[in-house]
Amino acid sequence: MANHKSSLKRIRQEQKKRLHNRYYAKTMRNAVRKLRATTDKAVATEMYPIVQKALDKLAKINVIHKNKAANLKSKLAKHINKLG
Repeated sequence: MANHKSSLKRIRQEQKKRLHNRYYAKTMRNAVRKLRATTDKAVATEMYPIVQKALDKLAKINVIHKNKAANLKSKLAKHINKLG
């Protein structure tokens, strides 16, 4: 266990931030999963900008890496284009 006041505070802050990041990362993963499961092109096209915006926001605040966000957006766009 930490001895300094500042390190105890840092532990509290990190725990709070970790829970925050886990929530938003999980929400993003569920949104991506839902989009991938969609078989209707119109619905998928409608959902894509929302998911894309979420990915960009999470990459901006370093919850996920910016390249991961770019890769996911690219794969999702390919998925939507394949739908008929």
